[in-house]
Amino acid sequence: MSENSSAPKVDLPTDRELVLKVIPMPADSNANGDIFGGWVMAQVDLAGSVLPARYAKGRMATVAVNQFIFKQPVRVGDILSFYSEVTRIGRTSITVKVEVFAERFQAQGQYVKVTEASVTYVAIDDAGRPRPVPPRD
Repeated sequence: MSENSSAPKVDLPTDRELVLKVIPMPADSNANGDIFGGWVMAQVDLAGSVLPARYAKGRMATVAVNQFIFKQPVRVGDILSFYSEVTRIGRTSITVKVEVFAERFQAQGQYVKVTEASVTYVAIDDAGRPRPVPPRD
């Protein structure tokens, strides 16, 4: 995917929680200078696990990537901001929406949505079996 210079500039969300900020480095890129999609996916998985950890109160595991959309390329030096919100709490699982915004190295203070995903985590016991999500305090 080539970078679209007319990608809409957006404001950062105020109704979701900032759970991770990271700057991709040259080792995370392909020969074109774009960041590997797998690297972005790993960061989304980390960011997505922050809020469910508050609910699970113990071990949890990624059980499904329900949706993953790469909207714009990520480049070396972009400052990535990961925002998430819990969208569903089941008996043993928690689903989270994660949105990723890039502050381009050459355009500080302007943000572009580069990725969005929906990821489901399951609370697990010490043997790795699903367990109920504890009730909220």
